[in-house]
Amino acid sequence: MPDVISDTSPIQYLHQVKLLDLLFSLYEEISIPEAVEKELADCRNYGIDLPDVEKMLHFHVRSAPLTLQLPTSLGKGEREVLALASAGSDSLLLIDDALARYHARQLGLRFTGTLGVLLKAKASTLAEIRPILDQLEGQGFRLDKKTRAAVRKLAHEEESED
Repeated sequence: MPDVISDTSPIQYLHQVKLLDLLFSLYEEISIPEAVEKELADCRNYGIDLPDVEKMLHFHVRSAPLTLQLPTSLGKGEREVLALASAGSDSLLLIDDALARYHARQLGLRFTGTLGVLLKAKASTLAEIRPILDQLEGQGFRLDKKTRAAVRKLAHEEESED
C-alpha cells in the first residue's frame, strides 16, 4: 500500500461533511507534515470545526525534509506534502490546490484530491457522490458545473437522475 500523505483541504472538507472515517476506510494510515498539523490546529483555535490529529490514530505526523526547493507561492503545508512525497517512494498525495498539483506532476508524483477520494469510495460502494457534492459545496468547496458533471458521470450518477 502506498504512503498516503495529505494536505489540509481533503482532511478539512471530509471532516466538515462528517466523512473523515471514509478516508480511513480507504487508507489505513495517513501521513501529514508538521505544517498541515499546525494549519489544522491554528484553524481550530479560530473556531473552525477541524479534527485534532493528535487524538486520531490514523494520522501520523512527520517532519518534512528541507531539501526540495519549491516556490513560496505554495503554502507551507503544500510545500511540506510535496517534500515528504519526494523523499520517499510509492507515495500518494491527497491535494486539492491546483498549483500544488502542477508541481506534483512536474516532480512525477502520484496524487488525487477530495473528489478522487470520493470516487474511490464510490467504487468501493462506501458512498454516493451526489449528496456529498451538495454538502461540500455548502462548505465552500469550489466545484464548477463541468467538473461536477464529470465526477457524477465517473461515479455513474449522471445529472439526468435529478
